[in-house]
Amino acid sequence: MSVIELPVRHRNEPCCGTTASPKLTKRQTQSLAKALRAVGDETRLRMLDLIAQQPEPCCVCDITPQFDQNQPTVSHHLKLLRDAGLIDTEKRGIWAFYWATEQGTDLLAAVAALA
Repeated sequence: MSVIELPVRHRNEPCCGTTASPKLTKRQTQSLAKALRAVGDETRLRMLDLIAQQPEPCCVCDITPQFDQNQPTVSHHLKLLRDAGLIDTEKRGIWAFYWATEQGTDLLAAVAALA
């Protein structure tokens, strides 16, 4: 019986050749993953779409009736979209007004292109 000596491999050493590095930086991937998680929920995706379609900032009192959820749930969804940088807000008296950011409209266009 002949013995074949196998090459010694070390952890994290490539075995089959060179592999290109990822194009996105770690920071870019984290930001993109956060944005994708935010629009991964159908309600938030529809909220972003609704807000992006408005020619001027939209009052939360006009957003809430568009959805089956109650106001605290709508506010929670809006907060997640805001935290992801997809929308921004401004308080005017007791009301909050929302608009889509450039990142939000760009992401919405990219997601819509997948449909």
